[in-house]
This record gives sequence, structure tokens and C-alpha cells, in this order.
Amino acid sequence: MEQQSEPITGLPENAFRELKPGEVYNPLMSPNKTYPEVNLWSVLWGVCMAVLFSAAAAYLGLKVGQVFEAAIPIAIIAVGLSTAAKRKNSLGENVIIQSIGASSGVIVAGAIFTLPALYILQERYPEEVTVTFAQVFISSLLGGILGILFLIPFRKYFVSDMHGKYPFPEATATTQILVSGQKGGDQAKPLLTAGLIGGLYDFITATFGLWNENFTTRVCQLGETLADKAKLVFKVNTGAAVLGLGYIVGLKYAAIICFGSLFVWWILIPGLSLICGDMVLNQWNPEITQTMAAMSPEEIFNNYAKSIGIGGIAMAGILGIIKSWGIIKSAVGLAAKELKGKSDAEAQMMRTQRDLSMKFIAIGSIITLILVVLFFYFDVMQGNVLHTIVAILLVAGIAFLFTTVAANAIAIVGTNPVSGMTLMTLILASVVMVAVGLKGPGGMVAALVMGGVVCTALSMAGGFITDLKIGYWLGTTPAKQETWKFLGTIVSAATVGGVMIILNKTYGFTSGDLAAPQANAMAAVIEPLMSGISAPWLLYGIGAVLAIVLNFCKIPALAFALGMFIPLELNIPLLVGGAINWYVTTRSKDKELNALRGERGTLLASGFIAGGALMGVVSAGLRFAEFNWINEAWLANSWSQAVALLAYILLITYFIKACLKVKQ
Repeated sequence: MEQQSEPITGLPENAFRELKPGEVYNPLMSPNKTYPEVNLWSVLWGVCMAVLFSAAAAYLGLKVGQVFEAAIPIAIIAVGLSTAAKRKNSLGENVIIQSIGASSGVIVAGAIFTLPALYILQERYPEEVTVTFAQVFISSLLGGILGILFLIPFRKYFVSDMHGKYPFPEATATTQILVSGQKGGDQAKPLLTAGLIGGLYDFITATFGLWNENFTTRVCQLGETLADKAKLVFKVNTGAAVLGLGYIVGLKYAAIICFGSLFVWWILIPGLSLICGDMVLNQWNPEITQTMAAMSPEEIFNNYAKSIGIGGIAMAGILGIIKSWGIIKSAVGLAAKELKGKSDAEAQMMRTQRDLSMKFIAIGSIITLILVVLFFYFDVMQGNVLHTIVAILLVAGIAFLFTTVAANAIAIVGTNPVSGMTLMTLILASVVMVAVGLKGPGGMVAALVMGGVVCTALSMAGGFITDLKIGYWLGTTPAKQETWKFLGTIVSAATVGGVMIILNKTYGFTSGDLAAPQANAMAAVIEPLMSGISAPWLLYGIGAVLAIVLNFCKIPALAFALGMFIPLELNIPLLVGGAINWYVTTRSKDKELNALRGERGTLLASGFIAGGALMGVVSAGLRFAEFNWINEAWLANSWSQAVALLAYILLITYFIKACLKVKQ
């Protein structure tokens, strides 16, 4: 097959809907032709993006506690670079740049949840705990590699078999950017316009604070009274990016997610306050000293309700594993068959369906797990065989089984509940390691390193399914994406480890100059567990039972549980965006016109997400550089929320009108 150079058109009309019986999805780049994908240009720029965004994401995430997703900004830069260099037929190259570079965001997200806590423990226990670059680098690297290897067998199921059933919001936005960069004209204009509007809108909010980021019912005295007395509050994030995310998620999943959130905030939190108002429930957290009646709704959410959401996510994940057991079994069986040399299916596959061989995946997984064992044995468990065996069984089991959960969450809502799953891993690891005799600072380090490997693996699995879905829509070669993802992982892990050490030496994670909120929270969780204090098993159990009931009622338990875990103000905009999607695609009796309006909405929503993500990076960078133009007194004034609501209504009005302007 010769390399092709041909004009790129828009995505096929069946790109986002379920396929009819016998219908086939044909990507932009034909499976029967080859295109420029992996070359010096794409690999070098991909590595540059991985280094740049790993450093930026780690720096900002640890300094100001804000983690941003790198895939969309990298896609924008890739398109800009190829346009500036006047490269022809660069779509495949841009996918590789994005895929290698996007390793940065997922490695950072996995690392900063747990590994900075090692430095926090080192400060508290200087004689017992010593942290090295190798620990941070190897934890991130091996976790990332496991995430890639464990996900590949499920690629076909998520990106092809479930075509049109999952919205893949982030993949949709990134794909539209890459396509628009190639197509230009009518496709690029609405995306660019929405990107400018959404980016400027979110930048004004985050950088100058002209209006409040959130609108809440506390804006008036009645709302304040309801929040204080009845623990009833309503919040909505007025950002453009989250609104766009809701549009792409769609009304069905947005409603389920939002109902999960409303259940927590409007039923569970007021109910807990009413029933347990005079109680101080602190069996699992001695730092809680207030009665529930004295807490704000937000404090009740963080101390109690969020744990119920974590239990729901964990059980929904287990139920998902049970449901997809046939897929897991099939993937393992295929690997075993290839190892015995009985499969020749790969040679007959189309280019766009060709993964790395199952033999490679199986052998690679075994080698990686052996390396994890050696790492645990010599560095973490201090030569204890029992502790090492228990640790590797926990890490391998959780990472493999919950890979599908992470991918599922990203496919539905674009948000990976990796913090919740990591918290469960840390708690489980702490309890089990204490049971086998590993306690104290050594046990804390072991639990954190185990959590770091699992967290990075799940973060990688969730992020990588986005890359593979982008490749599926566009028609790149999965095996090439999978191969070069390893390079991005190595580069990102090394960069994150270096940045973490520099930040610790410069500021110190316990100095207060670094936020590192996730790592501080993780350290706070495992320290009492290693000291004999119990975890909130009752709350986890309530969430688990709820997930079982939801599953019995045929309600997607994971989406509902995600709503319980993610703050209310981020879930309401999903419903608003989903409602806009429904509205603009049902105004006409002409189905084709409705479809065209829906496609225009997807472009606009992608622009909102891209603009918001890009300007979010800029805004966070300005805050880090101590450029602060926000008037806190104004934001504390209720009028700032009123202005926010007005701006939000204007943004929604523009969104709807821009969609409805489409005529056949």
C-alpha cells in the first residue's frame, strides 16, 4: 500500500450514532490505504509535548492544586504546527503527536495523587522514610506501562463494538479539532469562533474575576438560610467548557449523572443532617469534631456523602467487571492462543483494526509485573517475600480489573474517577498490609507506592482509550499509537519525577507553599489506617448497596455514582448542556436538519471545551507567576453571582441560536 495524499472531509454522519444492522463505520483515512503517521516530525514533536506538558501539569498541579487535561491543547498545537509547516496530509501525524504528548496529563494525574505524599511522610518520619527519584519514576513508569498493556485487549470493545453507545466527550472535542485543522473552511470557522468565545469567557472568569465562577442559592438570604438550616443548596458552574462537555455527553447520561448528584445534595445530605444532626461521627476521622448540624452542606459532602459515592463507584466497577467478564475472558483466551502460536488473525486484519499482538501484550505484561515485583521486593518491602507477594497480587488484580471501569467512565462523562478508585486501593492496601504485619511508616510508604502504581495505571487506561477512540474515528493504525505511547510514558514519568524532586527541594510539600491537596489527603487517609483506625466502611457499604439497587433497576450505576462523587456545581452544567443538545436536535420535523444542527452543536461544544482548556492553562500559569487581578471582595458580593448568571444565560442563548441558524 502506498502512502496517500488526499483532501480530508468532515467526519461521516454515522460517526457519533449507533450503527444500523449491517452498517459499517468508515473512518476518514481509508483502511485500505496508508498515510503518514509515525515519522521524525510526529515523534519529536510528540516527545516535546510530553516534556512540556508533563512539567507544566506537574508544576501547576502541585503548586496550585489544579490539574489540566493536556490532550486538547496538544491537538491545537499539533494542528498549528502542521499548518505553519504546510505539511500535507498531516492528520495521522497529528494523532501521533497528540497521543505521545497526552501521556503527560495521565501520568501527572496518576502521580500527584499519591507520590508527593511520600515526601510528606519523609518530613514526618525522617529516619524511617527516604524518597528517591527512582521510586517516583519507576512507580509512574510501571503504572503507565501496565495501564497501556491492560487496556489494549479492550480497545475493540470500547471504540468499535460500542460505537455510538458512549459519547466520549473529550475524544469528540479533540477529534473535531484535528479534523477542522485539516478541513478548514466551514468546519473550522464555528469551532474557532466557539473556541475564542469559550476561551475568552472562561479566561475572564478565572483571571480577572469579573463574575463568579459558580452561581449558588446562597446569593440571597433565603438560600443562605436553607443552606444553614436545612443543608439544602443549589450550585452551577457557569463555565463554557463544562457546558460544552454536557452537550457532548448528551441528555441521557447527563441526566443520570445529575440525578446522582441531586440525590446526594438534596436528599442524602439534608437527610443525614436531620437524622444525625446532634452526633459527632468521627470513628474513621478523629479530626472531625463538629456535630453534623454544625457543618455546612459542603463539609457533610466531603466528610460523609463523598465516601458513599466512592463506595458506589467501587461497586459499580465490580458489577461492570462481572458484566464484562466475557470480554475479559475472551481477551485472556486470545492472548493464551497467540502464545501457543495458534492465531493468525492479526495478519488478516485491516490496518485500522490492527493492535499490538496479544503475544506481545501477554509477554510485556508478565515482564512488567516481574519488574514491579523486583521493585517492591528490593526497594519498598525491604526483602520481605510475603509482603511483596501480597502487594503484587493487589496491584495487578485491581489495576487489571478496574481498567474497564476507568475506560468506561471516560467514555461516558470524560472524567476518570481515579481519585476515588485510588483511595479505595490505598484503604484496601493499608488494611491488607497491616493484616500481614506491615505497619508504621514502612507500611505507609508501601501503600502509597502501591497506590501510585495503580493510580497511574488507571489514569493511563482512561486517558489512552480517548486516544484510541480518536484514532478509530480518523482511521489511524492502533498498533502505531500503542507502540509510541510507551515512549510518551517514559518521557512523562521521568519529567514528572524530576519536577517533583525540584519542587520538594525548592518549597517542600509540608511548607504550605505547595498545595498538593490530593497527596495531602491520601497521606491523611493512610496514616490513621496504619495506626489502627478504621476506614468508613459503613459509608462505602451504603454506596455499594445503592449501586446494586440501581443495577437491578437497569439504571447505569457508574454514571449515577459518578454524579454522587463529582461536586454538584460540575454536574448541573452537564444537564444544561445535555438539555441544549436535546432542544436543538428536536426543533424541526426534518430529521436531516436536526442532525445538521446537532453536528454544529458538537463543533461549538468542542470549541468551548478546547478554548476553556487552553485558557485554563494560561490562567493557572498567570496565577502561579503571582499575577492576581481578582478582587476577592467583589467575588464575595452576591452581585458577582448575579452577573455570572446573566453571563451564563447569554452564553446559553448564543449556543442555542448558533445551532438553530443551520439551514439545509
